[in-house]
Amino acid sequence: MAAMQVAESLPGGQARDVPREPPPEQGSGFRCLSARLCALRPDDSSSARTEIHLLFDQLISENYGEVGGVAPEDVSALLVQACRLVPLNQNHLVSKVSQLIHHLLNRLQVIVDEQNLDFLLAYTISAIQQCSSWTHMEILQALAALVYCNGSKCQKYLPDLLGKSGILMKLSDSAQPDPEARRAAVHCMANLCLSVPGQPYLEEPYPNICFQAFLTTLQSPKSSDMDDITFCMLLQNALKGIQSLLNGGKMKLTQTEELGALLAVLKKSMFHGLPGLNIELPTVLYPTPLPQYDGRPPVKPQQSESNTSRPTVNKKKKSKVKSRKIQQEEEEEESSGEREAAPITSSGKENLREGSTPCSSSLGVQSLPVEGSSMAGRDRVSTPFRSASWKKVSSSESDYSDAEGGMQSKMRSYQAKVRQGALACFLSTIKSIEKKVLYGYWSAFVPDTPELGSPQSVSLMTLTLKDPSPKTRACALQVLSAILEGSKQFLSVAEDTSDHRRAFTPFSVMIASSIRELHRCLLLALVAESSSQTLTQIIKCLANLVSNSPYNRLKLSLLTKVWNQIKPYIRHKDVNVRVSSLTLLGAIVSTHAPLPEVQLLLQQPCSSGLSNSNSATPHLSAPDWWKKAPSGPFLEEASVSSPKGSSEPCWLIRLCISTVVLPKEESCSSSDAGCAAGSIYEPSPMRLEALQVLAHLAKGYFSMAQVYLMELGEVICKCMGEADPSIQLHGAKLLEELGTGLIQQYKPDSTIAPDQRVPVTVVVMFWTMMLNGPLPRALQNSEHPTLQASTCDALSSILPEAFSSLPSDRQILCITMLLGLNDSKNRLVKAATSRALGVYVLFPCLRQDVIFVADTANAILMSLQDKSLNVRAKAAWSLGNLTDTLIVNMETPDPSFQEEFSGLLLLKMLRSAIEASRDKDKVKSNAVRALGNLLHFLQPSHIEKPRFAEIIEESIQALISTVLNEAAMKVRWNACYAVGNVFKNPALPLGTAPWTSQAYNALTSVVTSCKNFKVRIRSATALSIPSKREQYGSAEQYVQIWNALVTALQKSEDTTDFLEFKYCASLRTQICQALIHLLSLATASDLPCIRETLESNGDMVQSFILQFLKSGAEGDDTGAPHSLHERDQMVRTALEHIGSIQALAGDSAKRAIMDFLEDTLTIYFDSSGSQVALLGLTDR
Repeated sequence: MAAMQVAESLPGGQARDVPREPPPEQGSGFRCLSARLCALRPDDSSSARTEIHLLFDQLISENYGEVGGVAPEDVSALLVQACRLVPLNQNHLVSKVSQLIHHLLNRLQVIVDEQNLDFLLAYTISAIQQCSSWTHMEILQALAALVYCNGSKCQKYLPDLLGKSGILMKLSDSAQPDPEARRAAVHCMANLCLSVPGQPYLEEPYPNICFQAFLTTLQSPKSSDMDDITFCMLLQNALKGIQSLLNGGKMKLTQTEELGALLAVLKKSMFHGLPGLNIELPTVLYPTPLPQYDGRPPVKPQQSESNTSRPTVNKKKKSKVKSRKIQQEEEEEESSGEREAAPITSSGKENLREGSTPCSSSLGVQSLPVEGSSMAGRDRVSTPFRSASWKKVSSSESDYSDAEGGMQSKMRSYQAKVRQGALACFLSTIKSIEKKVLYGYWSAFVPDTPELGSPQSVSLMTLTLKDPSPKTRACALQVLSAILEGSKQFLSVAEDTSDHRRAFTPFSVMIASSIRELHRCLLLALVAESSSQTLTQIIKCLANLVSNSPYNRLKLSLLTKVWNQIKPYIRHKDVNVRVSSLTLLGAIVSTHAPLPEVQLLLQQPCSSGLSNSNSATPHLSAPDWWKKAPSGPFLEEASVSSPKGSSEPCWLIRLCISTVVLPKEESCSSSDAGCAAGSIYEPSPMRLEALQVLAHLAKGYFSMAQVYLMELGEVICKCMGEADPSIQLHGAKLLEELGTGLIQQYKPDSTIAPDQRVPVTVVVMFWTMMLNGPLPRALQNSEHPTLQASTCDALSSILPEAFSSLPSDRQILCITMLLGLNDSKNRLVKAATSRALGVYVLFPCLRQDVIFVADTANAILMSLQDKSLNVRAKAAWSLGNLTDTLIVNMETPDPSFQEEFSGLLLLKMLRSAIEASRDKDKVKSNAVRALGNLLHFLQPSHIEKPRFAEIIEESIQALISTVLNEAAMKVRWNACYAVGNVFKNPALPLGTAPWTSQAYNALTSVVTSCKNFKVRIRSATALSIPSKREQYGSAEQYVQIWNALVTALQKSEDTTDFLEFKYCASLRTQICQALIHLLSLATASDLPCIRETLESNGDMVQSFILQFLKSGAEGDDTGAPHSLHERDQMVRTALEHIGSIQALAGDSAKRAIMDFLEDTLTIYFDSSGSQVALLGLTDR
């Protein structure tokens, strides 16, 4: 790759794409000349010098044909020999040998090996130090060619080159009198900084020295003795150098001043030479949410941005003059892959080995678009903006001679390359700094809505709307896309849903204003753009904006405007534009779904928005082009699943189905480069994007997709029956989304009315079609494991109610295939299969099938031993589901399942779960859930067996250690939940077993000290589960639990984490419930300690119990009773129980506790106005 770049830097006229006919033997001329050169010996005579001159000229002028006929080591050896023949006191020969080094390394794409590089570097450095200044240009060219991609091998020469008095530092200084030498020196530094992946990098402090030198170069104004083109090339080289440093990954822009200075020069360079724009910028940009300056002069009316979309004025009059200049500019830009700016002169001398735009660098921004040479791109140049800015230099077009016109065109081309280089460098900067740092400079590069009467600040959108070069516009859009990518959190603060009448503009309103302006400008650019490649970038940028904007907090109409503008481009002649248009539509239907605005857009008639003609897209067919009758028996079946009142079909679904299954139209087939030869369908990228849009619709707008359920089923069958694995894969993804949508409709908490749901009979028809189609074949396609895994995921999304109604052979097919695939060697497939089995084991029709549950358990236990963490995590989740099934079966009246389930398998499951509880957190969280369920499921017949005793003890110890360990909070929550499940098994010796105190100690430790309140809530819930007093153990154990809960109540607001405050009320509710539960089980020996606690903390406890009685549970997972009657009944029950205790003579604890409870109830009923409820309490 590096060698390729060297070749690309050839002088203007040397295009290796169309070589002359090579000689019969590749490199034979080179070998003859090389042999002659090697035969020479150092000789200072005039004849020897003449012979060397001639040999060098012949080597330079030799036609090398296609590269590859000459070995790199031969080239290096020849150059070393050439340098040995030329003494440093012969200036002309030194100049010629420097030209030879530069020419051969470029022409033959050679990177010099380390040994020969050592000699050649020493020679060139000595030459610069000793030879006349007029030779420095050629020597620096040679040096640039030598160090290209060799920076890491030049370490010992870096002090001579980049030290305080280093050659390159002196020659690149702004005080350097020779502008060409200065430019060449900066180019050498840029080549030194170019790194190759896998090789060492420049050692410190040289990267920083180079960075500061490049920065100074970019900050310095153009000197009077430097012409414009040389200045442009100087800026290009400095930008390329900074980009190489950033791409190498060693340059960390951590200092605000350093980053601000870089961004300031990049912004300045972004607008270099842009017609009609002259801005003054500060030397440093500082992070701020507000615009820091506006140095733009007043804009003349003819240069306003709206001109970009106006019809061209006087086009006929100026077309002849423009056409030549435009063609020259396009040719200049097309040659931007070269690293040499000027052609070889007749004497064989060349200009510096440089001049390429950074956009062509293979180590930086490979993804930056290449400028198109289509007439569409050239038409853009004839807008009034360009004619006004470029032609106003002279009052008459005839004042320009052809030579002057050529120079103007050439200069514009070089200025455009500077802008492109600055944008490429900015892109590298974005990738090398954190997004939160970047967004501090948002207002410097992203437009804001201008205030009334004031001009708009310059931004990336200025380039997108105003720059004459399609390539520069595309680069600016790519940078804007990079800024927008991942900006969802930053933009989420935006809000403009209400009018703000304030003395200041809130930050949220400013961001909302910026989002609106981005929408406006990008839609303006969309209408004005004629270059297909730039058009693709505009649409991709819009898609990025749509994906990250918080439309649920913004005023309506933004998405409607985008939607209506993009619809015509779905039929653009260029396939990339069509694909990106579908991507944008996919972004609209997936952002914050479901949005009411998008729901309306999906329901609008398909012709809506297509009546506006667009000059940029002249290849549109009739507005109703996508109204094509579907093939096959879809419609009759689809109508069965159509919800009432949904008469308007979704045109976007119809469009996507047509794109996937119907043959392509002849009108757009000519430009479909992505289409396979002989294919009758749309190009693969179009079809894949259409399938993705369908999947987004199924996920976010299922009510629209369900109308087409059977039709989409046929589409899926067609896709999964094709040969292209990517089409099959996207078909499986669509199936998974449709299956998930159907499951959501039938969930117990679903808000969809029963008559709006897809009937189960239709769901059964749908899945029968899938299972009778190519789905089983895709599941067994071991050549494409990703497809297998995706099909497994799809199969796990079947509606349980529908599965039970499937034909029995289809049910058996599903189960058999999943159990069989669990033995797959591929980890993706194994993980997906483990998860699918975990879903199936919860199906009501399968969970009581002992054989299926046992087979699934054995398959899951095998997967728990896999080396892949992902497989083990999925298997642990499925094991948790399987043990949930055991609990559900235990609660049914029929005891046959418990009796038939193998005790040996239970032992295996317990051992595997214990082992998994020591695994990573992803596995551990579900392993402890499974342990709790298994210990809950154990029957007396199991517990009595000696072989179970040890494993039960080990299981409980695993749970206790997980509760106490500083693991992820989800793991500890699950562990507390599991301990609560253990407490529910009356057959376990809770209260008498040695592990009892350890379990209670662990829970009390968590409830008083865990940082996470949800874990505290779960531990308090577990402490309130035992239903008998003896299960709490001794009086000391009981009192410890009581005191811990009182302490936890006291500390229920002690947290430094603001996010935990919302769980405070839930925690207090659960603790109060646990305290009341403990009171309702207390014995006479427990009362003295309870009284002692109430005497010291009675007021605090009473206030929280009153809150509990009045408000109840405010959280989701407290498990506390919700009705008022249930809450006060708990306290009444506790009071009655305390009253029934036979206290010892003279013990006043009973009376004190009863008084406390009676007072609490009295206060509660007084405050609620229910005096009747106090009857029976006052007589006690």
